[in-house]
Amino acid sequence: MGQTIAHILVGRKTHRLHYIRALNAMAQQGARMSRPDLNLLVTLDVLLAEGSVARAAQRLRLSSSAMSRALARLRETTGDPLLVRAGRGLVPTPRALELRERVSQLVQGGEAVLRPTEKLDLKSLVRTFTLRTSEGFVENFGPGLITRIGEEAPQVRLRFLQKADKDSQLLRNGSVDLETGVVEATTSPEVRAQALFRDRYIGVVRKGHALCRGKITPVRYAAGRHISISRQGPDKEPIDEALRSFGVAREIVVAIVGGFATALALARSSDLVASVPERHTGNLRAGMHSFPIPVTTPEFTVSMLWHPRMDADPAHRWLRGHIRAVCAEIR
Repeated sequence: MGQTIAHILVGRKTHRLHYIRALNAMAQQGARMSRPDLNLLVTLDVLLAEGSVARAAQRLRLSSSAMSRALARLRETTGDPLLVRAGRGLVPTPRALELRERVSQLVQGGEAVLRPTEKLDLKSLVRTFTLRTSEGFVENFGPGLITRIGEEAPQVRLRFLQKADKDSQLLRNGSVDLETGVVEATTSPEVRAQALFRDRYIGVVRKGHALCRGKITPVRYAAGRHISISRQGPDKEPIDEALRSFGVAREIVVAIVGGFATALALARSSDLVASVPERHTGNLRAGMHSFPIPVTTPEFTVSMLWHPRMDADPAHRWLRGHIRAVCAEIR
């Protein structure tokens, strides 16, 4: 009987040990669940920016298999596939699109917190900034910007690229440091933007043109021989939409895609009429006659745009400050 009781006591002790171990295992698992691996935020940010496991692995200097495992962990953690196969590539799920900007802000904020404070030594700063701008911006604002930069940081160089489209990929992959343009619905959601100035369309003709004299009515303006500078085609320009309410339409003689300088050069030596942004083309219109377009068209805001990774960069902040100042000076 004593031996039986001993066996019972040992059995109960063993059972209690197993029970305690099980509780400890559950507690450890709960702790892991309540404290997710924050390193996954960096991986998620790069994956959502690149939309490719291979390119994300290359940016983070990981193997493709390691990145695939990280994506699997992210899917398990978020409860969402995040990136799904579409043909030969991957496309983000609605949840991924919802997370993309928030994750980018979290990562950028974390990097800013951990980055040591440094004082910018402009005299010894050696750097080349690539700016992508629409035609006319460099001609109008470039000289003042170059002068300002040269006075403070003589070893900094500015590289200007013409902006042929609105794709934000060059900002995302770091090929372009900053660009200017109008923020639209198609602008990538993670891109930062800050307004530079408001602008409007005006008419421009050569000196001595018939439109230099007398009142310019919608009928008289439309009767001129016009140059179209719309990327979308003349039927979609706001000027033409406004003229329709007066029952008139412009005669488009020359169609140009996104070329303010070319349009003004043609108008300068002919009887053609160019309709261009006022502040964007101040220097380009020198020696020509400008006049308000006789219909109401909406003003638009020209902004500078950059990727969030450049938010906390001291040199980039310094450049953005000078661009704002130059645009404020030139009216």
